[in-house]
Amino acid sequence: MKKAAILVPNGASSRPTATASPFPPPPPPPSAQSSIGKGSSSNPGLRTLSSYLDLDKTMELPKKEIEAIWRLRHMNDAHSLCATIPLPVYQTIEATAKNHPHFILPLPKEGQGAEIHFLQWTFPAENTVTVLFTHLAEYKLKGEFSQPHTTITHHLELAKDKGLILLQGQVMEGRGVSVDEAKWLVMCLQKFYGLGGESNERRRLLELFGRGDASFKVEDLVEEAEKIV
Repeated sequence: MKKAAILVPNGASSRPTATASPFPPPPPPPSAQSSIGKGSSSNPGLRTLSSYLDLDKTMELPKKEIEAIWRLRHMNDAHSLCATIPLPVYQTIEATAKNHPHFILPLPKEGQGAEIHFLQWTFPAENTVTVLFTHLAEYKLKGEFSQPHTTITHHLELAKDKGLILLQGQVMEGRGVSVDEAKWLVMCLQKFYGLGGESNERRRLLELFGRGDASFKVEDLVEEAEKIV
């Protein structure tokens, strides 16, 4: 496969060093305790699963019906993403996210190479885990004031009783990323954080990036992401 060119934002080297990294240092890891099975949200502005589904009625349904209802709930929103994740798969993803809450992912752009995007995991409530995707160029310029182009929310309310995580995402219109491109980023995220199968190189890249190691190379990241296709 022909290697994609790398569209690195102005001022960002493709080989960040520990002393002059173009990427922000990661925050301290969140609590090692799992988010699954805790109480309700204390954040009044946060949309929990109960804002989408009647939880009492949903708990009575088999998993297949819940999955179908979840897809139907979002099918008429052209900028919405949705998926269901088996609990064991999600537990691996969450454990990795707690150790590596910041990372970057390449987005293939036809005829232009690969554009780099910054992601950040947040744990705003007991049963809600989110991922914010931002253009790396904007994140470098505005930091915490940058606006994500895609927000992914993992709803954990059904984890214990149904062994199921419901994922909902929203792609912001006019932010330079299509719904299909956002789907690619989410798939890529799950492959890196799920660490299944051929995971050694993905784990190495997560660890190098997390500690700002000078041997982290965006070229290696793009090469590994190309294997996911």
